[in-house]
Amino acid sequence: MIRGDPLNRTIRAAVCAVAVTGLAFGLTACSEAVDQVDKAVDETYEVTYEVTGKNIDSIEFHGGGGKAMEPKIESVSKPKLPWKKTVTLRGIMPAAVMPVAADPEGAQVTCKIIHKGKVLEEQSADGLVTAGGCTAESPITG
Repeated sequence: MIRGDPLNRTIRAAVCAVAVTGLAFGLTACSEAVDQVDKAVDETYEVTYEVTGKNIDSIEFHGGGGKAMEPKIESVSKPKLPWKKTVTLRGIMPAAVMPVAADPEGAQVTCKIIHKGKVLEEQSADGLVTAGGCTAESPITG
């Protein structure tokens, strides 16, 4: 076949369309599977978020609402440090806390996620604080 052959382009377009459709169905199926697992695993667990440091303008965290892979983000503005919050999460929802510095120069931060006295995740940064914070897998899944 010649490279510019219309039949060849039609076949390639059809193959691409099938691949894209398959990918879309796969992602939808994956999302539906996560939702089903989240509903089936109705167990709850508590974590305590701890943030220490200086020059932190706000703290965002998973507070327990929403879906497992689309948790509701709660926020605290101008937190008094050290900051601590205990929340109840459900099922496979990950625990996550992210301190935010509007002026990151000179900011210092340490965040921790604690479950039953055990530190699941801890991160620290000095100077230019970058996005990330702490995220930990649900202890129910492990």
